[in-house]
Amino acid sequence: MTPKFGRILLKLSGEVLAGEQGHGFDFDVIESICDAIAKVVDMGVSVGVVIGGGNFWRGRSSGSMDRCRADSIGMLGTVMNSIAVADTLIAKGVPAKVYSAIGMEPAAELFSADKARADLKDGVVTIFGGGTGNPFFSTDSAAALRAAQIEADVIFKATNVDGVYDKDPNKFADAVKFDELTQSDLLSRGLEVMDASAASLCRDNGIDILVFNLTDPENIVRAVSGETVGTLCRSK
Repeated sequence: MTPKFGRILLKLSGEVLAGEQGHGFDFDVIESICDAIAKVVDMGVSVGVVIGGGNFWRGRSSGSMDRCRADSIGMLGTVMNSIAVADTLIAKGVPAKVYSAIGMEPAAELFSADKARADLKDGVVTIFGGGTGNPFFSTDSAAALRAAQIEADVIFKATNVDGVYDKDPNKFADAVKFDELTQSDLLSRGLEVMDASAASLCRDNGIDILVFNLTDPENIVRAVSGETVGTLCRSK
């Protein structure tokens, strides 16, 4: 089967790696996600990954702590998550490499767009930790930035809901799911798929966003195969 996309950026929340325990690592969950990534790599697709750090730390919930220092702790959490996913992929025979936006060799190599693109061309799953390397920017913004830098065809935003709704489906029974909409719609409607800076960056660089449920990691494979999954947020 010919994949629909040649290069994807997979955005995972840190919380998903914790599974039902809500904190730390659930290695069964990580295994299942990495199994799906391995299948996509076998299809000849280049895969970049950005992971949040919410299973360890959320800077915006750090009380009176200085935001810059709080966000620095969050960046460290994203690198820990990146190393855990890379280790699982490598154990499955899938080449993987962790880049960090902040210097922390030898745990992770300092990010270079040129090196990352070369790795992707060679079939290496590139995992980007450390966010953007700056406070006040979410890992959604990091995903949009890295997607532009590695020239990804699309961002796969894996969430705990099956797409984008006009309002929170967990709170409103009459919430309506969109099959497709534009990123300008996301911004004008205030739909909280990604923060505004991330959505704007994707729109301005022509990168589509596909939002889908990661409860079944096979949705990653289905999306790459061109099956209808979740909500497509078009850049134009």
